[in-house]
Amino acid sequence: MIYFRGCVVREKLKNIEFATEKILDVAEVDYEILENEECCGSFLLRTGFHNDAIEVMKKNLEKIKDEKILVSCAGCYNTLKNDYKKFLGVELDLIHTSQLFKDLIEDGKLELKKTSLKVAYHDPCHLGRHSGEYEAPRDVLKSTANLVEMMYNRDKSRCCGAGGGVKSAYPETSLKIARKRIEDVEDIDADILVTACSFCILNLTSAVESLKDQNSLKIIDLSELLLIGLNYE
Repeated sequence: MIYFRGCVVREKLKNIEFATEKILDVAEVDYEILENEECCGSFLLRTGFHNDAIEVMKKNLEKIKDEKILVSCAGCYNTLKNDYKKFLGVELDLIHTSQLFKDLIEDGKLELKKTSLKVAYHDPCHLGRHSGEYEAPRDVLKSTANLVEMMYNRDKSRCCGAGGGVKSAYPETSLKIARKRIEDVEDIDADILVTACSFCILNLTSAVESLKDQNSLKIIDLSELLLIGLNYE
């Protein structure tokens, strides 16, 4: 199995890579890092650069088409799962970390301890609405923490505000959308906000930082929460 980390994880959120690899090592999963991976093409596609995106996708395909692929980022998952099939006619053997973690827990390969954390889960658009995966992240979360649902969840979840190039083109609008999502977390008084998308983490964290005098909410990836459960005393 190849672990496809994605641009944002590789360059900005290496803690997700560390947590994921630690979990895979504990569960004795045989995997390799794709050291020379290209961008999956998601950002180019969402911002209208289809020809450039397809060229990038073709370069990736040469390296991954015959492999089982594990991805951390919801955007990578949606692109590799749905867009490679749509534009290149190729159906890849793909699994998101939340799905693999669920399988490893059910197979008894991860011994988790239940923490006392009260945790909210944010459904990324790419993993939820676009790819139909709502339950695997929740099953993983509930194995080691106490899930408290926000009013807007699953297919009714608010977007984090970062998708479709909005964060780059309209940063203030993107931040306002993210702040609304933080208000949803405040309404249920959760200790931590967990998600499964690197773009969501970055934009929601930016929203918290803009409210730093009022809010100290911590936002982490599902892999990081699972790592807490593995090490919990």
